[in-house]
Amino acid sequence: MSTIFDCGDESELLAGMRHARQAIARGELIVMPTDTVYGVAADAFSPAAVQRLLDAKGRGRNQPPPVLIGTKDTLLALAESVPEPVQRLVDEFWPGGLTIVLPAQPSLVWDLGETEGTVAVRMPEGRVALELLAETGPLAVSSANLTGRDAAISAYDAERMLGDSVAVYLADGLSREGIASTIVDATSLVPRGMEQTTGTARILRQGAVSRERLEEVLGDLLEPAPEVEADESS
Repeated sequence: MSTIFDCGDESELLAGMRHARQAIARGELIVMPTDTVYGVAADAFSPAAVQRLLDAKGRGRNQPPPVLIGTKDTLLALAESVPEPVQRLVDEFWPGGLTIVLPAQPSLVWDLGETEGTVAVRMPEGRVALELLAETGPLAVSSANLTGRDAAISAYDAERMLGDSVAVYLADGLSREGIASTIVDATSLVPRGMEQTTGTARILRQGAVSRERLEEVLGDLLEPAPEVEADESS
């Protein structure tokens, strides 16, 4: 039986955080608030827990979940390399609504799905998320909804979709943004082998951070927006 804890109540917050930590340690799923939308979370280093997350959402291994972290420095442990332009993105937008895809650290023992050697990482904003991440370490987190349904903006939305597949729901009102994070593929900014030149970063999903703000930080290192073909019927 799932339990919903109201994190606006200090006593429920403490109990909810304790139960959430215990659930993560057991390989179970939790739902947590973030600054974008509510997320369903699992221990990133437990393949069984990550598979449980994918099953709960109705997703395949070809849609691996991003990883949320509690500090900027944790990115250095998860990514093979953090080039200077990516560090600029981190400094400008973390904590916040930007997910960055980079080559994963080869030494990591985990299985997030078919990642093709990459990892999508974000540091969220918000007390509950950051305090939980400080105690659990990196969490595999995806929007708390069934695939094809709108992302949950409250724990109660999530519970209606995910039910008892989730052990603990942490409720903290409505998501402040209600918009999923922007995802940027920065793998081409990492030099390979003897190559010192790099490519451009690419927006995989428009979201909480606008293209204009990304352009302010990356300049020409952001791939141009695709041209919209003119509607011949107009």
